[in-house]
Amino acid sequence: MSEETITEILPPIRHWPALDLNGVDFDPVLTELMREGPVTRIRLPHGEGWAWLVTRYDDVRAVTEDPRFSREAVVDQPLTRLAPHFVPQRDALAFLDPPDHTRLRRSVAAAFGAQGVERVREKSRRMLDELVDELLQDGPPADLTAAVLSPFPVAVLCELMGVPAADRHGVHAWTRLVLSRSHGAKAGERARAEMAGYFRELVLLRQGETGEDVVSLLGAAVGRGEVTPEEAAGLAVLLQLGGEAMTDNSGQLFYLLLTRPGLAERLRAEPEIRPRAVEELLRYIPHRNTVGLARIALEDVGIKGVRIRAGDAIYVSYLSANRDPDVFPYPETIDVSRGPDPHLSFGSGPHHCPGGTLVRLVSELLVEVLLDRVPGLRPAVPPERVPFRKGTSIRGPEALPVTW
Repeated sequence: MSEETITEILPPIRHWPALDLNGVDFDPVLTELMREGPVTRIRLPHGEGWAWLVTRYDDVRAVTEDPRFSREAVVDQPLTRLAPHFVPQRDALAFLDPPDHTRLRRSVAAAFGAQGVERVREKSRRMLDELVDELLQDGPPADLTAAVLSPFPVAVLCELMGVPAADRHGVHAWTRLVLSRSHGAKAGERARAEMAGYFRELVLLRQGETGEDVVSLLGAAVGRGEVTPEEAAGLAVLLQLGGEAMTDNSGQLFYLLLTRPGLAERLRAEPEIRPRAVEELLRYIPHRNTVGLARIALEDVGIKGVRIRAGDAIYVSYLSANRDPDVFPYPETIDVSRGPDPHLSFGSGPHHCPGGTLVRLVSELLVEVLLDRVPGLRPAVPPERVPFRKGTSIRGPEALPVTW
């Protein structure tokens, strides 16, 4: 945090609507907010009042890593927010501070670490090969989203979570309702409650088991008295919701590859650069609308000469941090030779997304298998005719028509 002279002049409040953007268009309101300053004030479509927003890479990291900015203090605050049903819930992992937050995350850390994710690699590759076999057998044209990009990440996530195959469609449907703005607050809240009840029952059934999946790890933790069944169910819901973003990220990644044929051809010809290219695409993809969850300042804090007062709400934008030219030269350019590439697509600080290793596995397998096994893969419609999801917090194509 900066120590320079603090100004008491408040910047204007900018209304930030949830725009339904097509393709990988960057949010024009966020572009303006980035230009207006490193610290601005915003009002989102729902909730009450206004909140601070920081957009620069260093400031985003500073806020997310500073214990003076609390997620737990958000509970019971009628804050301005993106969606009507994103209401903070007491004891939910996303709204806990250390040490409780640390205790809950520790219970499932093994599943999301390198070894835990590597455990599902072989089965993931087999599942993907089977999906691509069906794609090739059915022949072109095809919807790549429906055929591969949606079912594959969902199957891998459920495998890691320990969700039985027979239940995966229902869990996916709940998740879509929770993440959607278009079905209303009641539908989202009902879906979240139903999913929490499902996971609570599943966790209790797994008590005493020694499995390596998330639900089994949570069952064991409940059995040892380290977490409550309610905490375990809430954590499972949060992880399932967060992992669902892989389907939309995969869609955006392949939208980028297929609408930039030179990039796809280079990755076919130079397989050794694929992991680095995946990192750059993860940096570039505008994976969400507006911002995620807020924090509350526990005391007065200065950021870039602006006083954030105790009790003020503050948001960070990982999207804008990933376009900070001081960290990423020519940020609007996809540069697969960029290195290092310290993007914040998985967040930073205690609340960073635990699924980074899993997302990389899914993305690298998709790039490898689809580029190698379907060498003529290309869009079946012009880029502007690819339909993107409407009324949702996570961005991605609703369908990706392809041929080969």
